Amino acid sequence: MSTKSNNKLIGAGVLAAIASSLCCIVPVIAAVASVSGIAASASWLEPARPYLIWFTVVVLGFAWYQHVKNKRAAVECDCETTSPGGGEDRPSFFQSAKFLGIVTVFSAIMLAFPYYSGVFFPESENITIVVSEENIAEGRLEIKGMTCTGCEHHVTKSLADQKAVIEASSSYKEGLAIVKFDKSRTTLAELSNIVEEETGYKVINQEIVN
Repeated sequence: MSTKSNNKLIGAGVLAAIASSLCCIVPVIAAVASVSGIAASASWLEPARPYLIWFTVVVLGFAWYQHVKNKRAAVECDCETTSPGGGEDRPSFFQSAKFLGIVTVFSAIMLAFPYYSGVFFPESENITIVVSEENIAEGRLEIKGMTCTGCEHHVTKSLADQKAVIEASSSYKEGLAIVKFDKSRTTLAELSNIVEEETGYKVINQEIVN
């Protein structure tokens, strides 16, 4: 395989690695940049994530195989290629193990992004809320569109930032958010609207559980 074709294949692997985590990258960008409603825009990629990961691993594995194979062939040949000017024709940076190593590390970071994406979310301010016990309500929101920890951090933050909210948590695996709030200052319907407006995810059901 030519160097040009090999580099194109490596490039495709890198793009696949980025695409596999795009559903988690977008919510982080949305939260950090305070851009409402775009967090769920890449959620359609989630079903393809296992295949994108597989493609990336295969492509990079093949690239390393080609690199090692070519290096062994050069050693076994025990000959030096020379450039037209008479000097030694050294491989370019894009043919080197250093370049391939950088690409591999970058791809690994992208593939693992969903597992550490939460660190990029700014923490909500800790505000002490004094609420009489009779005004404390706990609501359960069923949310469609969350695909990773980045998504759940975004939902949790959108709720926790509200002044009437006492406590909030969410789970992308269960597609749920649990929120405790002061019902004298807000309603579960209002909080549902805030989640949809700020994250772009769809609240498909809401109920008071306590």
